[in-house]
Amino acid sequence: MKIERVYSAGIYRKIMDAEPSQKKEIYRYDMMMPFKGKWDCYHIPMKAEKPGGYDILMAGDMLGFLPPEKIGESCRKWIETIDDEGLWNQWEKTIRTALERFEKKGIALPVQEYKYSVLLANPENPYISLCDGYSGDGGIPGYIMGWMIPSEETIRRMPAALAHETNHNVRYQFIRWSNDVTLGEMLVSEGLAENYAVSMYGEELLGPWVTKTDKELMPLIKEIMFEALGVQGFDNITSYLYGDEMARRQGFIEVGVPYCAGYATGYYMIKYFLQKTGLDIEKATILPAGEILKEVTEFWTEDI
Repeated sequence: MKIERVYSAGIYRKIMDAEPSQKKEIYRYDMMMPFKGKWDCYHIPMKAEKPGGYDILMAGDMLGFLPPEKIGESCRKWIETIDDEGLWNQWEKTIRTALERFEKKGIALPVQEYKYSVLLANPENPYISLCDGYSGDGGIPGYIMGWMIPSEETIRRMPAALAHETNHNVRYQFIRWSNDVTLGEMLVSEGLAENYAVSMYGEELLGPWVTKTDKELMPLIKEIMFEALGVQGFDNITSYLYGDEMARRQGFIEVGVPYCAGYATGYYMIKYFLQKTGLDIEKATILPAGEILKEVTEFWTEDI
């Protein structure tokens, strides 16, 4: 198994020292180009056909990456923080351990080459604020990313986030992604990923996408989620996953749930499934959502 890092710290130093006119191109081709296979799957062009058009810079801004034009002397401390061989070794070890756990359970991974990086997050992005300064993406097999506003707490939590994203990376080597994805699949997927992170790092590092949801609201949230399990398409399920506040910001219809209620529902649902069935989280990760949902019919009416 090959795990290759894209050493963002060195690229950020290059951008920091570059002339303003050069920053975007260095970012585009040095930082983002190694992940082109990932961006292609999301239909994100590296460069827009027309000035101001949709491209990797605009997409990165929406995801909460620190934009290249903001990478200057004021970012030096953040860049120095992640310019740490020990951190990168820890992050790579997390990913390798998370992948090898599947192989030790007899699950042969079709993908044997991976690229990963940890980027700087934009503190002005509302999504990053809601996520307490860190996030990640691992949905395209072979590519794993995290991004954060460097601090003692986000550095402490990044390994758990990478474990979460690695679980996604494995699942979608076996489960075919569709643009018509259902809310049921996303609840299962996010629940598996966060339970996997907890299995490696404990509930102490449970993400804010779960812990910020008031358990007293879960009966109502579960009722709303259950009625919407068959809703299809990412535009239609975003509000359920991320909550009304994010829905308002992105122009989606509100559905009456708080921040990341879908993530919290998925976490508790998969926790219930694992306790009920006794199945290993690794083997559960590659099951179709329908098989899992059939086993959790009681979850929707039971107290957490």
